[in-house]
Amino acid sequence: LIYQAEHQFLNPFPIFKYLDGEISPAKLWRHLNHDRINFEYAEYCMKAMLWHGTGGLDAYLDSQPFAELCAAIIQRKRRQDWLLGVLHPLFPQFLPELIRTAATTHALGQFWRVMSDLFINLAAAERTGQVGTIADVVEFLKQGLVAAAANPITYAVTIGQERFWILPAEAQLTFLVDVAVPYVEAVFLRGMPFLGTVSFNAQAQQISPDQGQFAYGALFADPLPTMGAGIPPSLLMQDMYRHLPETLHNWYRQRTRGEGDVRVKICASFQKAMFCVTNGAINGTMPHPLASNDPNEQAANQAYAAGWADRLSRSRTDCLAAESGVLA
Repeated sequence: LIYQAEHQFLNPFPIFKYLDGEISPAKLWRHLNHDRINFEYAEYCMKAMLWHGTGGLDAYLDSQPFAELCAAIIQRKRRQDWLLGVLHPLFPQFLPELIRTAATTHALGQFWRVMSDLFINLAAAERTGQVGTIADVVEFLKQGLVAAAANPITYAVTIGQERFWILPAEAQLTFLVDVAVPYVEAVFLRGMPFLGTVSFNAQAQQISPDQGQFAYGALFADPLPTMGAGIPPSLLMQDMYRHLPETLHNWYRQRTRGEGDVRVKICASFQKAMFCVTNGAINGTMPHPLASNDPNEQAANQAYAAGWADRLSRSRTDCLAAESGVLA
């Protein structure tokens, strides 16, 4: 994602954007045979964040300072790309929207850079016995999120010989509040309606006009037929299968249908892990320390937790026909 945002910036034909800068016949062949990471799911997450627009990052992308930076970048880019020079007068909001997309892509890449290291450290902690329970996992993730909370989120591109800031340090965007929590909101909770499980016909009114009421995120996909077309986490399962550690693979083989439903079991594990991340994010953003003995602070924490509990209590089982025995 970081490569795409920095090296495929305002590229009108980014046909090699998924190759991460390594363009070779062998890698292109693997890509065409789908022996690759599904960047489509990463783009789904980015589009969900961009569309739902929660948190400080979205507020900055709609600000006047950002608009001024976009104008300077577009002015410089038009001088070296005739196609963009033609497009911009005809569609003046097109290029600024592409810059917003690139900014969200880069911010998401920075978020996943932190989370990747955090999960690698979590795996090491599990192997050494430091982590042995779900509570330990949640606490480990919370500590990691809090440690990275103040990490600045910045982004700049080079056009010709000039350096242009898109997310400058002056915007004061940080990891936890401006990217991690909006990611949980947009991807884990809200998401986008699952194709094939809900009608997009406006007359059917199966999709709420209020985006805040959406419950199509990764945390709510579990009642649905995992690996079915249109269920977004399904795009991630093959990635995890390709990179599955042998010890975990053996654990899956010994349960239910063994290799036959391994991707379904991976999806269940993934969603459980995402609940742990969500729990860690909630604990890390409590208004007061969880160990506080002050009654007022405890009440504030309980009210904060109750709001999240209400969000997490929703389900997508309405997509299934309980009367037909599907849930039985």
